[in-house]
Amino acid sequence: MASSEYADAPTAKYRAPALEKGLDILELLARSPAPLSMAEISEGMGRSKGEIFRMLQVLEDRGYIARATGESGYALTHRLFMLGMEQPPVKGMMEAALPVMHRLADAIQQPCHLSVTSREEIVVVARVDAPGEIGLVVRVGHRRPMAHSTSGVVLFAFQGPAIRERWLALLREAEPGLDADAFRKRTEQARADGYASAASDVVHGVVDLSAPVLRHDHAVCALTVPFLETSNARSRATAALAPLREAAAAISRALTYGGHD
Repeated sequence: MASSEYADAPTAKYRAPALEKGLDILELLARSPAPLSMAEISEGMGRSKGEIFRMLQVLEDRGYIARATGESGYALTHRLFMLGMEQPPVKGMMEAALPVMHRLADAIQQPCHLSVTSREEIVVVARVDAPGEIGLVVRVGHRRPMAHSTSGVVLFAFQGPAIRERWLALLREAEPGLDADAFRKRTEQARADGYASAASDVVHGVVDLSAPVLRHDHAVCALTVPFLETSNARSRATAALAPLREAAAAISRALTYGGHD
């Protein structure tokens, strides 16, 4: 059976098996880096193909999943993401962040994106591309393990002790070999500095810079610049830190006090 954030919660009083199967399919596809065939979904859920066939048809008809172009596998569409974006707190965050992100991208001639947490991962919920011809594109919906991303380090660092302990348990469950001490040191340094910076372990020549967007002293999202150090870059990555932190602070003020900077 596909794992769930609520797997260790007390047994529910009421059960809805069909709904549970549908949610298990969505959660399984959300965790997969590639489309999954019916056989792979069946194996991942521990259910027969007959048990999930109709559920796949309904989810596809309602637009929550789709067959990947040129493939037989299923993948999530953006429907769930768009539903989440309609929630007032999320809409408010986007309305506050996007104008600031555009000004930041123009000022440093680099792209930027906004990330939030999803269990043990971070997920990109908004992006602004570089105004120049060259820049790294991080797609909306992109996911990375929290422990292996600069955004994740920042999001973890700026939480209260109870939340950090709960998240660390999730990280250890997802990655039993995680070097928790090294991760804690990175987050403690980020909290002391007010930002995190690290060479990308995915793309050579990119330095990831990330600063927290705060509401009531805890990070609700992370504003990140994947700084591509090209030969004609306007400035080195370190020079982008001040504008990045100012932008994150501007979004924080807008979220806390309302209005826009």
